[in-house]
Amino acid sequence: MFYVSNTHFSFEELTRDFAGELYFDSSVAHQAIKKLYATDASVYQEMPLAVALPRTVDDIRRLIAWATTHQVTLIPRAAGTSLAGQVVGNGVVVDISKYFNQILEINPQEHWVRVQPGVVRDDLNVALRPFGLMFGPETSTANRAMIGGMIGNNSCGLHSISWGATRDHLLEVKALLSDGTEVLFGKPSSTEAKFNPLQQSIFQRLSEIVSQNKSLIREKFPKQSITRRNTGYALDALLDSEDIALDLPKLIAGSEGTLCFVTEAKINLLPLPPAELGLLCIHCTTLHESLLANGIAMKHTPLASELVDKYIMDFTKNHNEYRHNRFFIEGDPAAMLMVEFGADTREEVEAKAAVLVTELKLNQLGYAYPLLFGDDSKKAWDVRKAGLGLIRNLPGDVQPVNLIEDCAVAVEDLPDYIQDLGEVLQKHGVHASYYAHAGAGELHVEPMVNLKTSEGKAKFRAILADTAILLKKYNGALSGEHGDGRLRGEFIPFMMGEEVYALFREVKQLFDPKGIFNRGKIVDTPPMNEFLRYQPDQINPKIDTVFDFSKQESILRLAEKCSGSGDCRKTHITGGTMCPSYMASRRERDTTRARANMLRHFYTTASSTPASSEETKEILDLCLSCKGCKSECPSSVDISKMKAEFLQSYYDQKGVPFRSRLIANFSQQMRLARIAPWGYNMIFGNESLRRIANKIVGFHPDRTMPLLHSTTLEAWAKNRRSTTASPKSKVYLFCDEFTNYNDVEIGQKAIMLLEKLGYEVVIPKHVESGRTYLSKGLVKEAKKIAIQNVEMLQGLISDQTPLVGIEPSAILTFRDEYLDLVPESLRDAAQKLAQNALQFDEFIAREIDAKRLISNQFETSNKVIKLHGHCHQKALASLTPTKKMLSLPANYKVQLIPSGCCGMAGSFGYEAEHYELSMQVGELVLFPTIRQQPEEVVIAAPGTSCRHQIKDGTGRKAKHPIEILWEALRT
Repeated sequence: MFYVSNTHFSFEELTRDFAGELYFDSSVAHQAIKKLYATDASVYQEMPLAVALPRTVDDIRRLIAWATTHQVTLIPRAAGTSLAGQVVGNGVVVDISKYFNQILEINPQEHWVRVQPGVVRDDLNVALRPFGLMFGPETSTANRAMIGGMIGNNSCGLHSISWGATRDHLLEVKALLSDGTEVLFGKPSSTEAKFNPLQQSIFQRLSEIVSQNKSLIREKFPKQSITRRNTGYALDALLDSEDIALDLPKLIAGSEGTLCFVTEAKINLLPLPPAELGLLCIHCTTLHESLLANGIAMKHTPLASELVDKYIMDFTKNHNEYRHNRFFIEGDPAAMLMVEFGADTREEVEAKAAVLVTELKLNQLGYAYPLLFGDDSKKAWDVRKAGLGLIRNLPGDVQPVNLIEDCAVAVEDLPDYIQDLGEVLQKHGVHASYYAHAGAGELHVEPMVNLKTSEGKAKFRAILADTAILLKKYNGALSGEHGDGRLRGEFIPFMMGEEVYALFREVKQLFDPKGIFNRGKIVDTPPMNEFLRYQPDQINPKIDTVFDFSKQESILRLAEKCSGSGDCRKTHITGGTMCPSYMASRRERDTTRARANMLRHFYTTASSTPASSEETKEILDLCLSCKGCKSECPSSVDISKMKAEFLQSYYDQKGVPFRSRLIANFSQQMRLARIAPWGYNMIFGNESLRRIANKIVGFHPDRTMPLLHSTTLEAWAKNRRSTTASPKSKVYLFCDEFTNYNDVEIGQKAIMLLEKLGYEVVIPKHVESGRTYLSKGLVKEAKKIAIQNVEMLQGLISDQTPLVGIEPSAILTFRDEYLDLVPESLRDAAQKLAQNALQFDEFIAREIDAKRLISNQFETSNKVIKLHGHCHQKALASLTPTKKMLSLPANYKVQLIPSGCCGMAGSFGYEAEHYELSMQVGELVLFPTIRQQPEEVVIAAPGTSCRHQIKDGTGRKAKHPIEILWEALRT
């Protein structure tokens, strides 16, 4: 439910000189953007008045002046991964993530860097690595969290016990005050030129507040031994200050954008971690046991001590990405403490771990203690870091909520506190997950609550209220690193006392007398169980779909699984496939999160109004259907599937556009073109004619088109005799629509290669894959095709006689969409078919593992191969078999190109309005990498679209791995 202010504002005066982007009116595009910014990673939702993406500091100054005039609040936003609703509100959301993302200066000698607030933490560390330096604070969202947001929340992360919090490293802050004055906090006041009245009053009165209330602050703030203290404003960090101007960055850290608008930051850097890092994974039979082990571990000065409970570990068992990372788990531990040590040598790490294990055994704590290094430890850490998203995979409306996940106590109090907290949760009849920062005295405890009911909404508040009472008993912190926001702000007076709360209000008034900076956060917050995402007791609508969404309960449930954690905001620098359009545009609207949010809005009301349909279509438009979200999103929110379903319903109402039907009917078009292939090739092989033809159908004139072969693969195969005398086994080859008409030579080489290797190859009777229909949202047609193929192939395909495919996007439909398209009567047959539908490289890799193929069947010359994988291959399968296949010839060296999507994505890159973005995606990693390769380096790409994109983007010819292996075969 949205809560919208009835007040109307005039934005015209703001737009006149605004260099960035503004979304404020009632148009479809603007309304869609505002809906996307109504939420963050928290449970809150409130429609903003407008969304601004400032391009310059002057833009922000204009926003401040406008907000002052109209008494509107500005809500600073970076990656939008806040868990306490810090960037949700009915003001103007100011997103600095797109344009304020520059690293301004690196000083390796003095160990500091100056950055804009939109710089991503992990991207920054990639730039710092050549200098042997890093920015230490490391949140679980570090590959998308931005420095500005980390300052706002005083972010810590899993290494905080050794690397500290953001506050510890914030040297200087350049910011705009509420009167538009630019200030630099962190320089001694004596070096400042001349203060304006607001600056002067801030320095003078803040000094008085601290000096006059030292005993009160020491008494009421959490224990000093608690390193994570983020409740209210950090007045305790100024207690020993001799110059407030110099130490003001300590107050700005954790202030959640309520005091000023940060435009630059100078931050301290640390040396890179030791050369050898070892992760000791202490398996425990109870949660309490693991916390006792944590107390002992902390005496051994580890770099990190993190906990993950059984509840979360169990969620990794069936997850596409994380199930492979469970190799180190022995038995069925109730909890695991993950303790990291570092040293110059592995022997030193092993010695440190051995000393701890000896003490643990003496205290009868733990039953298994594997010590992991290198990639193995990274995989184990991924299990721990995945907790935030993975536990969103629960069925039903009872879901884990961010509520008491940020409470911290002293490490020595943690076992008793968690035991007492368990009794509180038991009283409320709720279960919870436990994970994260045991070494810092802060476990992320997430109770399971149904926020869609009035009872759940009341319970939501009651649990926090009881936890606050418990925290006072231990003199703990209500917020450790996630901040107060609108979630915990209501309880600050109770936790800190009315006198200290009055000081917080005075600090806010001092900096921001008119309340233009993130009003309603930290102080004067609304009740914590208002403005939630869901309207209590609202009945979810019944939604009819073509796909079967029963595994996810419904299409709405699948959209709701998006936690908002922002994993989809990864950049090409830190890698991954999800989400290519965001990597190119850096716009929130192009994230998987945005699309899931829009679909959630749409299906919550089962809305079919023209406006809501157009808004949803607008946000889904730049989804390339790469399927990266299916594997890389912790909650496996498959936007590709939901987009296709939405488009089908949209077309049912409005009709199918000509171009969409043309693309979907690819096979029919090619069959018609086969009547006069010379004519087709003459048009699309001639630049002038091709440009005209492209414009007619809505393709970009610069995009070249694949040409027709002189025959089809089916016809060629039918008219030849097998060359295999005594076959090892039979292989059924799936003749996909792309190989049959355009990539015929690859299909021919696939058949001849298999025959030369001793296999009988048969093209069974089947129809096209349906990929083109799925890509354009014609799901009903795709369903008919899926049923036909399953019926035709169900009696032929088995583990002994697999179905082998050449084009990844075609053969993988059997393992993906077909399972959710065929009726119940064919489900078992489809499942068996899916299990035995193999990509060509998977079949070859299987035969290599079975010792039925050996390297001496191929040449031994040296060759370097750069491999770009297909998106669907990365999401639904693996590139490991491709690498194994290409490494079969001795001395073939295969290197993976660290690219995500190529940008073509079927027809996406052909379409006129998508061409530029398509090429931008290619320019992120793929094109530059290929251009750097010498001519003798072979470029490999299994996907037909990928090979075409590489040709158009670089002029280089990429080969299918089949071609490379065929050429290497000894004759």
